Amino acid sequence: MSKKLVAYFSASGVTKAVAGHLAKTAGADLFEIKPAVPYTRADLDWTNKKSRSSIEMNDPASRPEIAERLPNMADYDAIFIGFPIWWYVAPTIINSFVESYDFSGKTIIPFATSGGSGMGKTVEVLKPLCPGANWAEGKMLNRVSGRELEDWVKGLS
Repeated sequence: MSKKLVAYFSASGVTKAVAGHLAKTAGADLFEIKPAVPYTRADLDWTNKKSRSSIEMNDPASRPEIAERLPNMADYDAIFIGFPIWWYVAPTIINSFVESYDFSGKTIIPFATSGGSGMGKTVEVLKPLCPGANWAEGKMLNRVSGRELEDWVKGLS
């Protein structure tokens, strides 16, 4: 039996709620990817080109520091990684996260929330950062029902 983890970053609480439901449905442990310096409302103002989120997302080399590491990543076989979609990709803190661990031989299943866009180029950007990982098809989990979540998780097995 494989051990599962739901690791997520949530700026506003939407992804956090989805991650909690997913962890319960999948029988997975839960880990919040928190920035070392929490985001303020002003930091998240995507309409301001000088906001922290805008600056990070416009710099492909940006790697926001993560507050804490998960000490037992080696214990997990399948890792759901969740985040809000920013500029049609994962926030750069997700790049920091995936580059912090060896995912060789592990299955990564991305999931995201968004006000209106799809996954965009998310997996295209993240895959090269995790050499040796097996990527399952990601899913947008906006307003997903419990039944839809169960069906998706069962379909991954």
